[in-house]
This record gives sequence, C-alpha cells and structure tokens, in this order.
Amino acid sequence: MNIPDGLRYTKEHEWVLLGTGAKEATVGITQYAQEALGDVTFIELPNVGDTLTQSKTFGVVESVKAVSDLYAPVSGTVSKVNKAVLESPELVNEDPYGKAWMLTIDVSSLDEKTLMSADQYRTFLEEQH
Repeated sequence: MNIPDGLRYTKEHEWVLLGTGAKEATVGITQYAQEALGDVTFIELPNVGDTLTQSKTFGVVESVKAVSDLYAPVSGTVSKVNKAVLESPELVNEDPYGKAWMLTIDVSSLDEKTLMSADQYRTFLEEQH
C-alpha cells in the first residue's frame, strides 16, 4: 500500500501536507480510505473562506459502497478547493495523493499529537487488522 513519507495522517484516514512553517496545509484521503470506499461517485467539500475545526467533519465522500465523513486534520480557513475532484470524483481512486487533493487550509491551530507520521500510520493500519 502506498503511504508516502513526508505527509502526516489521521486515524480517520486523511492525509495532510504541511507547508512551510505549518501555515498552509493540503488535505486529501489515503489510499487505504479510497480502497475501503470503492468507486467514489460524489464529493462534498466546504467553500473557500469556511472555517474548519481539527477533528470535526468538513465534507462527505460517497461511493458505490458507503457514505463517509471527512475530518479536518488541522484547524483553519479553507483557502482553496480542488474543483477537479468535485467534477471528477473518480480521481480519488486514481490518484489519492496527487490530483485528488481536496482542499488547502490556512492553518490557525494544529495539534501535532493527533497526526501520525507515515511509519506511525503503517503501524496503525497493521493494528487495525
């Protein structure tokens, strides 16, 4: 399973790429999450300017199998939304760590303890099975 180093991960299977000084964060869902969901058919995301709270829901991913909430890995204000993934939700299945990023957040606060490194996320997944 692809779990890129350099990203941080949540127990809810979101990934986050923290920018310089952790002031900007790009967010998406992991390969594990998209495989568990199956073929993604719809994504609902917040609007630019919306405020997110770490560990609270910010959107929904629907697939042929299930509907799953998305959880904010950091707190802050949405600065960009990936329109391509809204128009073509299947990008999540094709490229979860690249073209299927979901949004960018201007970080207002961050609890590093809730985020896992790639190695910690691998161990977390192993413990789940």
